[in-house]
Amino acid sequence: MRKYETMFILNIGLSKEQLPSKVERFTTLITSNGGQIDKVSEWGKRRLAYEVDKQREGYYFLVNFTALPNVAKELERVFRISEDIVRYAVFRLDE
Repeated sequence: MRKYETMFILNIGLSKEQLPSKVERFTTLITSNGGQIDKVSEWGKRRLAYEVDKQREGYYFLVNFTALPNVAKELERVFRISEDIVRYAVFRLDE
């Protein structure tokens, strides 16, 4: 199992009540495929470095997890097709 870190930005159009369920969707995907969540950090609403799809702000989240490589690929696939994600990145952390 490898250590990973993912940063994703959720759409600013979501309400504060919807955010936990959206984050739970991605963390559940990791744990249901045999991964382990190490830490979830909510960075809050921040301004984007540049405009993306006519949006200037988004809700930032950072998740550290341990999983097999196929879990990270599946997470990227789900990020790519999710309409609530503005931007995402998944990084493998060196030991």
